[in-house]
Amino acid sequence: MNVLEAVDIHKTFQEGRERVEVLRGISLAVGRGEVVALEGRSGSGKTTFLSIAGCILSPSGGRFAIAGQAVDPANPAGLAAVRRRAIGFVFQQFNLFPALTACENVEFALNVKGRRDRSARREAEAMLDAVGLADRRDFLPRDLSGGQKQRVAIARALAGGPPLILADEPTANLDSQVGEQILGLFRSLAKRDDRGLLIVTHDPKVRAIADRVVRIEDGCIVNGG
Repeated sequence: MNVLEAVDIHKTFQEGRERVEVLRGISLAVGRGEVVALEGRSGSGKTTFLSIAGCILSPSGGRFAIAGQAVDPANPAGLAAVRRRAIGFVFQQFNLFPALTACENVEFALNVKGRRDRSARREAEAMLDAVGLADRRDFLPRDLSGGQKQRVAIARALAGGPPLILADEPTANLDSQVGEQILGLFRSLAKRDDRGLLIVTHDPKVRAIADRVVRIEDGCIVNGG
C-alpha cells in the first residue's frame, strides 16, 4: 500500500492581480519502506508540494491520500488530525525547543498526539536510543552538535509511529560527513519500520540512499514520477 498517493495536484497563489500557478498537475506515490528524493531548483514547486503532502497547505486542485485515507483539504480539523496521526516532519533548521532537553523535545511530539502518560517518556527514550543518542537524552539543544540536533529531529519525527516521514533539506546545515551519516540513518530506519520517506533536497548525496529520484521543474514532474 502507498503511504502517500497524490493525483493531479495543482496549486495557484494570488499575488496582487496575478495568479501564479506553482504546481501544474503533480502525481506522485510513495510506498511503504520506500525512500524517494524530490529534486528541483529553487522555485520549482518542490517545497510547495511537500507542504501539501504534509497537510500544511491545501491544493487548488487534485486529490491525495495518506496511509490509504483520502484527505479533504476543505476540512482544517481533519488536516490537523492527519498531520498528528500519520506524518512526521524533519526540517533543515531542526526546529527544536531550546528550553527542552532532547528527550523532552521528542516527548512533546507525543504529547501533541495525545500521549501524556509515562509511556510517552519511555518511547521518547527508545527513539533517541534508535538514533544513537542514549547518552544525550538530557542535553539541551545548545549543547548538541548539528548532527546530534538532526538526530533528535529524526527521533521526534518517528515518535508515535507515523507511516509517512517528510524531510525538507535535512542535510542543508550539516557538513558532508555528518550529512552522509544522517542519510544512512534515515534509510535504515525507514526500511526497518516500513515507513515511506520523501526527501526534498538539493544534496546529490541523497541519490545514494534513495530508491527513486523524482525531478520537478516549473511545477511539473519531468522524470521519476
